[in-house]
Amino acid sequence: MAILPTLKLETDFWNKGFLVVGIDEVGRGSFAGPLVVGATIIKPDLDKNSLEKLLKLGINDSKKLSKKKRETLQESVQEFIFDSQIEYITVDVINKFGVGNATAIGFGQVAQKLISKHKNKKIFFLTDALKIKSLPNKYQLNIIRGDSTSISIATASILAKVHRDAHMDKLSKKYPLYSLSQNKGYGTLAHRSAIKMYGGSPLHRKEFIKKYLSSISM
Repeated sequence: MAILPTLKLETDFWNKGFLVVGIDEVGRGSFAGPLVVGATIIKPDLDKNSLEKLLKLGINDSKKLSKKKRETLQESVQEFIFDSQIEYITVDVINKFGVGNATAIGFGQVAQKLISKHKNKKIFFLTDALKIKSLPNKYQLNIIRGDSTSISIATASILAKVHRDAHMDKLSKKYPLYSLSQNKGYGTLAHRSAIKMYGGSPLHRKEFIKKYLSSISM
């Protein structure tokens, strides 16, 4: 039986009076399209029955779930969400700063927006591995494979994945040569072949695909 994320960390910080924000990104390894950062805040005052119901939903790292399951969970989890935030980091930003720095920018922007929105609240951030440079260490915990550990991070992962996939489906209609609705911008063989045949597009991460395509025999 698979071990699913829990609310253990959240409960520890709820007991200290914090709102707990889970943050994760989707699209970091993609050849094309934006990087999307999601953040979710689970309601800190759920009763026992609600907590049990939430735990039984089967929330997990978005990469381990089917498209249908992600979309179902995205709807089902809303009754347990206090607040959420989505941030799109554009290809221009990724091309200018690199995907690692662009991810850090996205995490920072999401965190600052939630801090500004909830000025009268104590907030603690759980992130999937990445440190938020603009925040003191005492207000964040950076967890390797956090989306497999914390329900807050896992729901952020699902939120980001559902939004990004829908966005890539729309972009696929504008840039039909690259089958973006199928590959979501990732470097599948068909996508790499299309880049070789047609060149890149404004959606492509120029330095990123150059690095990978140079080592791929097609």
